[in-house]
Amino acid sequence: MKPFIRAAAVLALSAIVPVAAHAHKAWLLPSSTVLSGKDDLAVTVDAAASNDLFYFDHRPLRLESLVVTGPDGAKVETENASTGKYRSTFDVPLKAPGTYRISLVMDGASARYKEDGKEKRWRGRAENMAKEIPASATDLVVTQNVRRIETFVTSGSPGGAALKPAGTGLELEPVTHPNDLVEKSEAEFKLLIDGKPAPGVKVEIVRGGIRYRNQLGETTVSTDDNGVFKYTWPEAGMYWIEATVSDDKATLKDAKERRAGYSATLEVLPE
Repeated sequence: MKPFIRAAAVLALSAIVPVAAHAHKAWLLPSSTVLSGKDDLAVTVDAAASNDLFYFDHRPLRLESLVVTGPDGAKVETENASTGKYRSTFDVPLKAPGTYRISLVMDGASARYKEDGKEKRWRGRAENMAKEIPASATDLVVTQNVRRIETFVTSGSPGGAALKPAGTGLELEPVTHPNDLVEKSEAEFKLLIDGKPAPGVKVEIVRGGIRYRNQLGETTVSTDDNGVFKYTWPEAGMYWIEATVSDDKATLKDAKERRAGYSATLEVLPE
């Protein structure tokens, strides 16, 4: 296909592809998810929000809210952290065998209000809201936004305390180990909200590599009454899952609504 014809075809396709296919997706991508060995093991993790999954084409994720939990349940200090124009990156030393949970845990806020009769919007850190929204603002509506972005890495044998839920916000409690996923096999997970089962929540599942296919190929499943969802992986690769919940359980002053989000990057291995 000639270059100008191909470009025209791409433009035509972009006009009919759903907007959701181009929504920015936030993710953590480890250089490896399963490692074996004894000494000097580590993974490098990229953190970004992008249009195409696992490509750097929009903006970096900031690392102020990064938490890495080791197999013993203790916090692991990362190394060589840096943030560029399109991605952040950091190294996680794997000094002990077991599973590591790598998370960005964010608690922010958004608001809409009127100032001098004009509609205004604000989004940012909850602690900055009071000083960044004018005291003269009227019709203030505040929403608390909590979000957890994760991936998992196992060194040697899986296990340890890293998979234990924190009990706040929307979380994934693995039934199938997140580093033991195989194509054509069914995996089972449980979603929790504040440590309790989250029933009736829709979970979007997308395989990476969407830059090289015309269809997003997303799948949506729902949690049952016990917060459990199951999925059979159609093929090997890196996958991104996301779920959101809205409720009235906000803990932020003046907030009437809470929006809790969860997303994770998982690797599915060949049979």
